[in-house]
Amino acid sequence: MTLIKSISGIRGTIGGKPGENLTPLDIVKFSAAYGKWAVNNSGKSKIVIGRDARISGPMVNGLVTNTLIGMGIDVVDLGLSTTPTVEIAVPLEDAAGGIIITASHNPIQWNALKLLNDKGEFISANDGAEVLKIADANDYDFAEVLELGKLTEDNSYIDKHIAQILALELVDVEAIRSKNFKVIVDAVNSTGGIAVPKLLEALGVSVTKLFCDPTGHFPHNPEPLPENLNQISAEMEKGKFDLGIVVDPDVDRLALLQEDGTAFGEEYTLVAVADYILSHVKGSTVSNLSSSMALRVVTEKHGCSYSAAAVGEVNVVEEMKRTNAIIGGEGNGGIIYPELHYGRDALVGIALFLSHLAKSGLSCSRLRSTYPNYHISKNKIELTPEIDVDNILREIAKQYASQKINTIDGVKIEFENEWVHLRKSNTEPIIRIYCESDSESTADYLANKIISDIKDIISIKE
Repeated sequence: MTLIKSISGIRGTIGGKPGENLTPLDIVKFSAAYGKWAVNNSGKSKIVIGRDARISGPMVNGLVTNTLIGMGIDVVDLGLSTTPTVEIAVPLEDAAGGIIITASHNPIQWNALKLLNDKGEFISANDGAEVLKIADANDYDFAEVLELGKLTEDNSYIDKHIAQILALELVDVEAIRSKNFKVIVDAVNSTGGIAVPKLLEALGVSVTKLFCDPTGHFPHNPEPLPENLNQISAEMEKGKFDLGIVVDPDVDRLALLQEDGTAFGEEYTLVAVADYILSHVKGSTVSNLSSSMALRVVTEKHGCSYSAAAVGEVNVVEEMKRTNAIIGGEGNGGIIYPELHYGRDALVGIALFLSHLAKSGLSCSRLRSTYPNYHISKNKIELTPEIDVDNILREIAKQYASQKINTIDGVKIEFENEWVHLRKSNTEPIIRIYCESDSESTADYLANKIISDIKDIISIKE
C-alpha cells in the first residue's frame, strides 16, 4: 500500500493508515492545503472538480467537495468527467483552479488528486512544493457557518468540450462523415465510455462500444498498452472496423489500433497528429526526452523545428510555450494542442487523427507505413539504497562525452541514429533506461551496454 506526495498532487492506494495510504484524513488535508494555495494564488474563491469512474471516486469526491466548502470555497462539480474536460472548464468558470479525482492508468485500488492552476493547467513544481508545505504544516483555516462555500453541479462540460473540438479549424467534420468510418472503442469502463462515443457520433462515425459502461470495474489493466488490449484486438481481427480507439480512465492518453487489430504504436499517435497539423500550419513541435525521434524527423520534413523537454506534462507545456509550439505531447499517446488548451487530450487527438485519416484516403495501416519505423527498448536497473544514483549518471555522461549529451532530465546520449535516456526514479533506487533505434536489436544492445557500464561503475566504486 502506498501514498505518494508529489509536486503535481497526491496519489495512493485507498485504505490503510493515514500518512501511509490515501485515507480520508490525507484527502482532507491535501484538499485543504490546495484550497488555500489556489485562493491565495488567484484571488478567486471557486474550484472546479471532476472525477473518473473509479469505485472510490464518490467517496473521494465527497471528501474533497466538503473540505473546500468548509473553507468557504465555492465548488463546481462536473461529476463523471475527463481530465481534459476539467482543464477546459476551469478558465470557463473563472475558477481559482481544479482538482481531478483520478489515478489515470493506475489499477483499481489507486486514486489521486491532480491539481490545476487558474488557467486549467497542471501546477508548476514551485506551486506544488508550496501546496506540500502548507499540508505538512497544517497551515489552513476553515470558514464559519455563514461563510461556507456553495456547491453547483454541472454535467454539461463534456458536451461543451466536444463542441469546442468540433469548432476547431483543422477538425474536418465533413471529411470524416464522408468516410463512414466504423470504429470500436475500449474505454476500460471509465468516463471515456461517456465522452468518446459522444464525440464519435458527433463526427458521424459508426461506434461499437467495448467496456464503455462507467462502473469503475476495469476489465483489464487500464494502461492502454498493446499487452492489455487482447479483447479489442480480437474483435478487430474479424475485419469489421477501420480503427480501434483505446483511452485510459481519465481520457488524457490515446492508443490506436489498425484495422487488423495491431497497434498503431503509442509513440505514433502524436507523430501522426503532428504530421497532419504541420501539413496545414507551419510551427515548432515538442515532446519529452523519452519520446520517439520520429516526431523530430516528421517535423523537420515539414521544414519546422523540434525541441525536447524534461519528462512530465508540465515540462512539455512549459517548453511549448517557450517555443510557441503548435503541437506537442508525450510518446505515451498524450496530445497537447494549444489551439484548444494546454493539456493532454485524447478527445482532440481522436478528432485530429480522424481528420488526417479521412483526408489521406489511406487505411490506418497504410498511414502508419508512411512514418519512419523506430523501436524503443524500455528497461530499468534496480540499485541498493546506499548507491549514489546521481553520481552514476554523472559518470555515464563523462564516458559518453564525445556524443551529444542532454542533462535537463537525467542523462540523454544521442548517437547518429539512436539515443539512450537514463532517468532516476524519485521514489526508489532505480534507473530507467530507454533506448531507441531503427533496429530493435540495436536498441536492445544499447540498453544492455549501458546497464553493463553502470555495473562497471558500481564495481569500481566498491
